[in-house]
Amino acid sequence: METLTISEQSIQKLEKVAGRLRAIAHPVRLAIIEMLTKNSKMSVTEIYLHLDIEQAAASHHLNIMKNKGILDAKRDGKKIYYSLRNTTLADIIGCIDKCKDC
Repeated sequence: METLTISEQSIQKLEKVAGRLRAIAHPVRLAIIEMLTKNSKMSVTEIYLHLDIEQAAASHHLNIMKNKGILDAKRDGKKIYYSLRNTTLADIIGCIDKCKDC
């Protein structure tokens, strides 16, 4: 039987991926990703009003995803607009959603 070894670089990559998956593993964060899939960018105000949550809660969830590299944030005057860094995670979520009976 062959022994499988994982390089330090592979471990770091897997930890990064696991961190991103943990970052989206919350219903509010999944809802934000879904909204940003449909709207290329949204302000914090638009997000918390749409989700009917407190501004502080929306900012908390957005900050987690921004720090994990899932979202980009751009300031325009007093507003900060969030967008998906890429659509890969949205595609993965869509794929998981299709596997409801799995």
